[in-house]
Amino acid sequence: MASASSSAPAIRQGVAPLRAGQGYSFVLRRLHSLTGIVPVSAFLFEHILISNSTAITGPDAYARQVSFLANLPLVFFLELFGIWLPILFHALYGFYIWYRGDGNTVAYPWSGNWMYTAQRWTGGIAFVYIVWHTYTMRFTGVDLHENPMASFGKVQLEVAHTAQFLFYVVGLVAASWHFAYGIWLFSAKWGIVSGDKAQKRLLRVCVLFFMVLCGAGFASLYSFRSRPIAEDEPNRAMLHSDHFQSDHKAVEQTAGSGRPVQ
Repeated sequence: MASASSSAPAIRQGVAPLRAGQGYSFVLRRLHSLTGIVPVSAFLFEHILISNSTAITGPDAYARQVSFLANLPLVFFLELFGIWLPILFHALYGFYIWYRGDGNTVAYPWSGNWMYTAQRWTGGIAFVYIVWHTYTMRFTGVDLHENPMASFGKVQLEVAHTAQFLFYVVGLVAASWHFAYGIWLFSAKWGIVSGDKAQKRLLRVCVLFFMVLCGAGFASLYSFRSRPIAEDEPNRAMLHSDHFQSDHKAVEQTAGSGRPVQ
């Protein structure tokens, strides 16, 4: 008589595929997985590797990119239905999945569990970062859609404060990891890449992509921090405010200049 242990099915490690027949949960999980790639990941790709990378070459290039995006046809509806609503759904349903899930990194400390946990935490941090960044850039101070030339200086004012700069660094790393590892999860769950060897190769590519995203983001942050503060008219009032003076001096010392650029 065969023992129970010999007849038990083998437990296979990996990513569980999305299966039909699970009601609304299946549809919502499909949408959650899909919105993580299109359009959320497409937005992060454009924001980190294209728009923010133009800041490396200076204020003029960055202002031209901001002006180009601000003057796209139907830009409000593009942002609403192509960015903000998908991000909101992806984040809120992601929090729901996180709430319903059980953390088991202690009981089963294999790499997949740690990756899953890191994906949840980086998603939460990235969501807070995106909400804060959107609020400060779009709904406070000068309107960058109407004054794109003030865009470089406005970001400089943000990262001039040490605490906010560190928050930007943490948010960038979290968003980059969530994006890069999310590509691997999407490919595995949708059956695009199957087999252990193929998935391991894709994981290495995604880790490399994560490093590229971080490198581009750090380079753009360095450009914002290292250049003298742009004293254009929209930023002039804040530049000379008491709240900003201490951090302004710190940035000037970092940049090696005692006078802001006109």
